[in-house]
Amino acid sequence: MKIGHIIVPAGDLDAQLDFYGALGLTTRFRDGDRYAAVTDGAVTVGLADASQQPVAGRTVLSIQVDDLDACLARLREAGAAAADPVTGPHERRSLVTDPAGNPLVVYERLA
Repeated sequence: MKIGHIIVPAGDLDAQLDFYGALGLTTRFRDGDRYAAVTDGAVTVGLADASQQPVAGRTVLSIQVDDLDACLARLREAGAAAADPVTGPHERRSLVTDPAGNPLVVYERLA
């Protein structure tokens, strides 16, 4: 398990990239106007338009796991709410809610 990235809403991706670049972060990659990843070399921030936000308008922590199904089983057994997994272009992911009601994404990378 590791913290994968933090997903931040970005209505205007160019403006967000300019802002985070001015802070000294480096752009790792960009997927059109939908999504871009910036980093300080250790932590990645995903800048996401509305189509790529797990929860509209909310900043969401994303945690990478080795086995999504096993992780979801443990979380559900512990009483957490977890959506059925969705397969995206790069990962399988599930939206989970922590005990305080905060949404987070748990995902495993596709091979």
